[in-house]
Amino acid sequence: MSSTAAPELAAESADRARAIYDLGNTAMFACKADPRFHYCLYVPPAVGKGGKVELLVAVHGTSRTSFLEFRDGFAEFGRWNNCAILCPIFPVGVRGDGARSGYKYMAEGDIRYDQVLLSMVEEVAGKYRQDWSRFAMFGFSGGGHFVHRFAILHPRRLWAASIGAPGSVTLLDPDRDWWVGVRDLQQKFGIAFDAEALRRVPVQMVVGDADLETWEITHKEGGAYWMPGANDAGRTRPERLRALQQSFEAAGVSVRFDLLAGVSHERMKVLGHVKDFLADHLARMRRG
Repeated sequence: MSSTAAPELAAESADRARAIYDLGNTAMFACKADPRFHYCLYVPPAVGKGGKVELLVAVHGTSRTSFLEFRDGFAEFGRWNNCAILCPIFPVGVRGDGARSGYKYMAEGDIRYDQVLLSMVEEVAGKYRQDWSRFAMFGFSGGGHFVHRFAILHPRRLWAASIGAPGSVTLLDPDRDWWVGVRDLQQKFGIAFDAEALRRVPVQMVVGDADLETWEITHKEGGAYWMPGANDAGRTRPERLRALQQSFEAAGVSVRFDLLAGVSHERMKVLGHVKDFLADHLARMRRG
């Protein structure tokens, strides 16, 4: 083999590996900032050609299985709208205790899930040479928990937020502590609530009108996330999401509320409505 052939073969191998593992439907990666957490992506062809694209973060529910459904379900949207899809994975029992719901409430022991997610975004933005200082976010069920609470904490990082069927909601109530309200946001997270920034985020709330099971979302005294007022936003997911809508709108946030006829707790049946919402606001943002 000639001295020039070896570098050429190495470059060809690197290009092939990048095409297989880093573009399109990617491999699963450990987060460099905290390898307990993982992510995968859909990266559209424009990135492989040096183009600039937007970013959508799609957050799984309690089962964690939906991260691949969301990655693949948004892939066509990402391809034709020049938008990468980042799907974080927050495992059950990451602290060795079997707990399922820590990520939904942003803080669990020494873990700040909002900061973990921001580390992932920073990592992939550097890798793909993109400016993802602002991005869109969608989540369903447990992911809907995450998205609306992330929006409350970090509205300046979002160009859109789609909140799907969360089981419990944090209202913008200055008279109640986190997670029911936002009174102690500064003490809890070191972040002051920024209503003005939140008002600039286009928000969608989406839930099926047949999503009426309450066994998993009714907080009981003694439970891990029980606190006074835990069930005050309503009994069912549609009721609780309406309460969140009213709370956001009272703070001046514009909310598109999609109540889907005949749909129960079925995440894939909401994606078409989410794509419509995101495509609309992506076009508006690009028009300036």
